[in-house]
Amino acid sequence: MRQQSRPPGPRGEPVFGNSRQYARDPFSFLTACESAYGDVVAADLGPMETYIATNPADIERILVGDHAKYRKPAFQDDALGRLLGDGLLLSEGDRWRKQRDLANPAFDMSRIADIADVMARHATEAVETWAAGDDLDLELEMARLTVRIIADAMLGVDLGEERVRTIQENLEPLGARFEPDPIRFVTPDWLPTPENRAYEAAVQRLEDVVADVIDERRGTEGSADDEDPPMDLLSILLRAQNRNEQTDEQLRDEVVTMLLAGHDTTALTLTYAFYLLSEHPDAEQRVHAELDDVLDGPPTFADARELTYLDRVLQETMRLYPPVYVMFREPVVDVKLGGYRIPEGAAIMLPQWAVHRSPRWWTEPERFDPDRWTRERRADRPRFAHFPFGGGPRHCIGKHFSLLEAKIILAVVGREYRLEYARDEPFDLRGSLTMHPEDGMPMRVRER
Repeated sequence: MRQQSRPPGPRGEPVFGNSRQYARDPFSFLTACESAYGDVVAADLGPMETYIATNPADIERILVGDHAKYRKPAFQDDALGRLLGDGLLLSEGDRWRKQRDLANPAFDMSRIADIADVMARHATEAVETWAAGDDLDLELEMARLTVRIIADAMLGVDLGEERVRTIQENLEPLGARFEPDPIRFVTPDWLPTPENRAYEAAVQRLEDVVADVIDERRGTEGSADDEDPPMDLLSILLRAQNRNEQTDEQLRDEVVTMLLAGHDTTALTLTYAFYLLSEHPDAEQRVHAELDDVLDGPPTFADARELTYLDRVLQETMRLYPPVYVMFREPVVDVKLGGYRIPEGAAIMLPQWAVHRSPRWWTEPERFDPDRWTRERRADRPRFAHFPFGGGPRHCIGKHFSLLEAKIILAVVGREYRLEYARDEPFDLRGSLTMHPEDGMPMRVRER
């Protein structure tokens, strides 16, 4: 492949390149790069060459058409590897395919349909502790709820208050470790800085919870010879271990991945959805009218399929506030994007945040408009102008689970209450592995 000129990009500072600009506000940085430089942007964000791909056609080629030419980047194997190990999110090659094949039955649509009642029960129990006039940190409330659901549905355990509290208390030092920070690029993970010590301690406490969960389930997983063996993910993995197909380390990695990745993104989607509905009363009224028309008791899987406007609200929420706001891939061979040669081993950034809000693909991109997700209006948009769950073989295995869970929780809350944003000023965003409101999401519970 013949060498071509380097893609355009923002001028950086000596030593730090663009890393301090990105760390100050990754969202504005990504938007500015997409707007100013177009499809392929060169940025200096650390020790690796970094390129930002913002054209949906290129993103589709990376994730789908030419996916075999790319892998998850090696730079995600340090602190992130310490946390998630070789779980489904980070593993590669034959190991990933084997683990994905094992996990697929736990996420089969027929099983997910049966889990709707579990989701509704947990949501109802949570909402029963609320009362009109209560002030909530909705982000925290949703995280507590979704971690209980993922533990019940995919690990087969009731976490209880103490283990839920332990998980929540340790999410902050875990998340802080992945906030953009130019100094961290040159700070070894083994250096005993206060941040590294807090991170290591948080990982250890999380591992203690995971070990407890696995020990609790051993002996209850059934066998393949049983007429109706449990099909939650942990049961499937334990049965595989009984066949000498899983190590203790693999069990640990998959359970940690499921606990963290399986609850955080859904909790954030719900947090932003309730905020957007509180700021757009017409849409909120349409949601309530649809709930009143469809529901006759707690929401079921069949009900969720009929909540079509609510589905559009969720799609629009994930467009404006994608919990995973940027993805990375690393080419394993030299590739060509937008006419430029991208070398093997570079970091390619796929920024949901910038693409989802680009006027190149969206009319009035800053406006909350659930009806842009009607069939007619979707027809002419590039497929990967919206990719909150990634795409291709590595698309999020929990996509359908997450969407059903979000609809069920929105329905349970919406039958009883409306939520009102409890600040006068807008919230700021904080980038980590996922995109969080800077200081939580204060909401006030109101009667409908």
